[in-house]
Amino acid sequence: MKLTILGGGGFRVPLVYGALLTDRGEGRVTEVVLHDLDDSRLHAVARVLAEQAATVPEAPTVTATTDLDEALRGADFVFSAIRVGGLEGRADDERVALAQGVLGQETVGAGGIAYGLRTVPVAVDIARRVARLAPDAWVINFTNPAGLVTEAMSRHLGDRVIGICDSPVGLGRRIAKVLGANPREAFIDYVGLNHLGWVRGLRVAGRDELPRLLADPDLLGSFEEGKLFGTDWLQSLGAIPNEYLHYYYFNRETVRAYTEVEKTRGAFLRDQQAQFYDEMKRPDTSALTAWDRTRAEREATYMAENRETAGAGERDEDDLSGGYEKVALALMRAIARDERTTLILNVRNQGALSVLDTDAVIEVPCLVDANGAHPVAVAPLPDHATGLVCAVKGVEREVLTAAENGSRATAVKAFALHPLVDSVNVARRLVEGYTEVHPGLAYLK
Repeated sequence: MKLTILGGGGFRVPLVYGALLTDRGEGRVTEVVLHDLDDSRLHAVARVLAEQAATVPEAPTVTATTDLDEALRGADFVFSAIRVGGLEGRADDERVALAQGVLGQETVGAGGIAYGLRTVPVAVDIARRVARLAPDAWVINFTNPAGLVTEAMSRHLGDRVIGICDSPVGLGRRIAKVLGANPREAFIDYVGLNHLGWVRGLRVAGRDELPRLLADPDLLGSFEEGKLFGTDWLQSLGAIPNEYLHYYYFNRETVRAYTEVEKTRGAFLRDQQAQFYDEMKRPDTSALTAWDRTRAEREATYMAENRETAGAGERDEDDLSGGYEKVALALMRAIARDERTTLILNVRNQGALSVLDTDAVIEVPCLVDANGAHPVAVAPLPDHATGLVCAVKGVEREVLTAAENGSRATAVKAFALHPLVDSVNVARRLVEGYTEVHPGLAYLK
């Protein structure tokens, strides 16, 4: 099978390729095509992949190209992990938002809206090209904001685009571990939108083990989310929220922490990865060693400001291994080989969550087989969660409308309606600030 990776010069591509190297089954991926707009980054990542494959017999072949149509033709799967505007754009998203006293995180709040506004037009163009050049391909979307971008692409690809995220997987794994359960044998009752969901149950052999966790403060406070949110708040919720909900539940503290840091997350990654890609220009550098070292630092500093605000301390070593590449591989295996499995994915609602319409992309457990991902019907959310999900989905829809129509007024509306942007005037200033720094938003009139 042929796998095309869009954003093939991206730093995390070796995670995907490393997962492919572990797959020895029939019908596995045998050809990988990397596509990126930056040829030097493609070359750097290709070096890392070559070192990964050096001792693996019959490793998937790797080619690289800057021609998108060439990359897509004949693809069986397309993995989309593009970053429109690069990490410089992410740093600008954070800076402009913080100047207005609101959150600039890349998927949440003002930063997520800005990122979506410049990414959706590019993602839609990709979806149209896939429909034309590789109509039988399955698109696996990891491009952020993942739920929003997946919904934009689904309008052209239907259910053949599926969004993935490692956050729910990591959360479920941590809960199962604390409860002494095997994550592979547990059903995780998770529901919401991307980066806006809650674990409401964890069933093992038909028994929900989550109440046992919520009833034990010591057990509850022993893992990442317990430390991040605090045991009292988790017990009040009666659920375990995705870590990204910390931006909502502790917004003032998080904005203050982000304002006080020497570098925002985007600026840190921009500088860190610039150093890595510069290092890759030296032929005597061990590409894999340099990549491993850079990745370890990247993962260890993930959500550092939130953990500092909560007094959560350093991340556990087990949480530094990512996981989205394993979700991607499991998804491809299930579809290509009809290896039926259950995964938490971003898919069209299809009636699974009654409060949203059929085409709304949600993040829920899905049964996956050769015909794709089928969302499992889930019980209604409590009122506080329903309100938040509906409000943020409404914002996503305004972003999609603004991207489609090029409407500046609709973009202002998207910012103003977000729960973490507290003023229409702030929304107007955000649109002004973002259009000044992002050439990709010149379409807004």
